[in-house]
Amino acid sequence: MQKPTEITITIDTECSIAGAFADPGVRKPVADKAILCEVDGKEHGVGFLLDTFKKYGIKASFFIECAHYYYFGDHPMRAVVDRIAHEKQDLQLHVHPCWMHYNKDPEIGEFPTNDSCKGRSYDELKRIFELSVNIFKSWTGKRPEALRTGSLLADLNIYQVMKDLEIPLASNVAIGVNVPDERELYLNGGRHYVDGVMELPVFSYIDSNIAGRKHIKSLQITSCSWPEMKFLLKKARAQGIENIVLLTHPFEFIKKSDPYFSKLTRNRVNQQRLEKLCKFIADNDQDFVSADFGRSHQRWIEQGARKENMLEIPSYYAFGRRLHNLMNDKIWSY
Repeated sequence: MQKPTEITITIDTECSIAGAFADPGVRKPVADKAILCEVDGKEHGVGFLLDTFKKYGIKASFFIECAHYYYFGDHPMRAVVDRIAHEKQDLQLHVHPCWMHYNKDPEIGEFPTNDSCKGRSYDELKRIFELSVNIFKSWTGKRPEALRTGSLLADLNIYQVMKDLEIPLASNVAIGVNVPDERELYLNGGRHYVDGVMELPVFSYIDSNIAGRKHIKSLQITSCSWPEMKFLLKKARAQGIENIVLLTHPFEFIKKSDPYFSKLTRNRVNQQRLEKLCKFIADNDQDFVSADFGRSHQRWIEQGARKENMLEIPSYYAFGRRLHNLMNDKIWSY
């Protein structure tokens, strides 16, 4: 009997630079509004996610950005981490190196505003990861089993650093978002060993426009319609695909008037997409289950690597999604 297809919903939980590097005299980084996303006294970010997962019995992985500690300190992420842990959801490490620029401790060192983990020296990247792991441990009481680099920028050097720091799992690749330079990292799904670290990339697939031109997309709440997601899940199940990793962020469940989070409203479309996905998993528990990195990492390692074929969707799904996303982006109250 075929075992259920595992769906791993991952949430990159992070503050926003919000234009502070470009205009430091006027703009300041944003924390609460980018994480909690409160509108009229109700949370549409982390609070919405936790409530939805609880309602449908979903286990998900929150990748917690830690380097922003050097600007904000413990607030507000430590309290958010406590809430996520209280709901027994998974916590893993996310790293945006640009936040290290705000460090004032000379013993820690100076860092540029560069936000890419890709293209750094081994020693610099190891220092950034070590510092981030230490913050993560102070907030969660454990070492991370998995790491995701900021903006899904990856190179082979990252995996060597992870191996030496004994972080066994990665989810650094989404070829529909950022295409790695190294061929070894051109991964559309499944489980893969890279320098001794198991990479589970964000699930990527092929779509096409009406003219038949094909391109690659990665599975994300904010960019993929529910009919498209449902089609992909069913096709993946039929082809025996074992792992599907999906990406989202707390701020995808609100709309903001500008990059500075000046005015917010609920993003009804994205919230409905997540609700429908969670309900689909719950209603089809013979075929699909939610799985997170923390509880699954040992089993995934024991099962070993698994390559999956890239799926393709019909062009009418892509057309419908583009129209829906355009309306959602352009109409504030849609």
